[in-house]
Amino acid sequence: MNITITFRHMEGSEAVKGYAHEKIAKLQKFLRQAMTAQVTISVEGLEHIADVRIQSGSQAFHANERKTDMYASIDSVIDKLERQIHAQKGANVAKKHGGMSAGEFAQEVERESQRGTRD
Repeated sequence: MNITITFRHMEGSEAVKGYAHEKIAKLQKFLRQAMTAQVTISVEGLEHIADVRIQSGSQAFHANERKTDMYASIDSVIDKLERQIHAQKGANVAKKHGGMSAGEFAQEVERESQRGTRD
C-alpha cells in the first residue's frame, strides 16, 4: 500500500496528513490487490478540497469533495470511494454468477413489455 499526500495552496499539518492516511488505509480491506493512492488536499477561498485517486490492480477509483471543514471533506470523499468500491465489487460478483447487467435487464424488460402490448 502506497499513499501519497500532497498539500496545495496551504501549509500541511501532521494532524491532517495522519488523519487522511488513516482513513485511506482503511479502504485497503475492501480491495483484493495492493492499492496506490494519491491524495491532494487544497484550499480555494473558504472551501477545503479533498481529491483522491486510488489504483488497485486494474481497478481505478476517483472522488473529490468540497466542504468548509477539511476533516469533513476527507470523510465525505472516503464515503464516496467506499460506495464506488462496493458497487464495483457487486458488479464483478454478478458477472461471475451469471447475472444480467443493467443494460441486459432493461432490454429484457422492454421485450416483455412489447410482447404484452401485442397480445
